[in-house]
Amino acid sequence: SKDYALVARDIATVVRTSQTGGAITKVIIEAALLNDEEKVIACKLAREAGAERLVVGLPLRMDGTEGKQVELVRDFAESLAARLEVPLEYVDERLTTREAEAVLVQGGVKRGRKKEASDRLAAALILRTYMDSLPGE
Repeated sequence: SKDYALVARDIATVVRTSQTGGAITKVIIEAALLNDEEKVIACKLAREAGAERLVVGLPLRMDGTEGKQVELVRDFAESLAARLEVPLEYVDERLTTREAEAVLVQGGVKRGRKKEASDRLAAALILRTYMDSLPGE
């Protein structure tokens, strides 16, 4: 949606509601789906909503080594974290797309919607992996 005021209100409502209940608010920005201008706007909205950290999936090779894609992701993530003025955390994202696709197949998601749904679910799986790694969680 290009109605950024509506998005900002929705985020603010979620943040207020979660803070009242003592919950942690998680906002996933699927940067691959945004152009540069939208990425800047997403950073602004996240900062205004009180983002406390940036969690980014790191596309390591299956053997655990880093390739060119990791370098690109790190460069982007570092500039994004600097804009947000928050700590940056990386999560190994190997196999998240495969796991997401398996879940979608089991859920009967139609082929035409699978790519977008897979990317979004993979992002949620990356966040879950991060949350599971936190002490006491």
